[in-house]
Amino acid sequence: MKKFAIIATLILSTAVVFMSCKDKRSPGSVYMPDMAYSRAYESYAERDSAVFTMNPADAGHKIFYNNLPPAGTIKRGELFPFNVPNDSNGLLNLSNQVKNPLAPPTGKDLEEAGRLFNINCAVCHGPKGEANGPLAAKVGGVKSIIASSPGFSDGRIFFVMEYGQNNMGSYAPQLSREQRWRIVQYIRTLEPKAAGNSPASTEVKKDTGMAAPKPEIVKLTGGRAG
Repeated sequence: MKKFAIIATLILSTAVVFMSCKDKRSPGSVYMPDMAYSRAYESYAERDSAVFTMNPADAGHKIFYNNLPPAGTIKRGELFPFNVPNDSNGLLNLSNQVKNPLAPPTGKDLEEAGRLFNINCAVCHGPKGEANGPLAAKVGGVKSIIASSPGFSDGRIFFVMEYGQNNMGSYAPQLSREQRWRIVQYIRTLEPKAAGNSPASTEVKKDTGMAAPKPEIVKLTGGRAG
């Protein structure tokens, strides 16, 4: 009996020694590996088509994985989606109901918006939006932003950047929603100011003290009192 106890003790001691020398980083046997390890894959990594599928109809037979975020979710810090449909009604009517969600830009925000405009827009539209960028002649059909934007709402300008128009493609993949709305704000700074609101016209009225000419005099003399 004592001999058996001694042999059992030796065997147990040997097992403990071997187990203690094993790689401590390995967890050993895992009861439920699917719960212990995440099925995380790189977005563009090749996957076994016998196991994974991108077809929702095969989701019951294979693991469905299509690289897309769940429907209705948005990226952290991103603005809400632009849900105006890409059709004529969306362009001409629905986009006009969408307001710019951003507060008026500060100096740094406007500076960043100008930088984004110069990188993405000025190459065709020119630094002042006059359709004279270095690629305007090669692309063809480039419109002057400052000639058309005063008649467009912020939502309509955003619509064009969201979906593209004519020869201009969509800039949604290149710019976040916030960046596109900032560019809309920057475009407003490029628009010509009304003459009646300019400091020069206000100064002339203050210095001369002259009353505005009557309509019939303007019509006959071109705006100059005789």
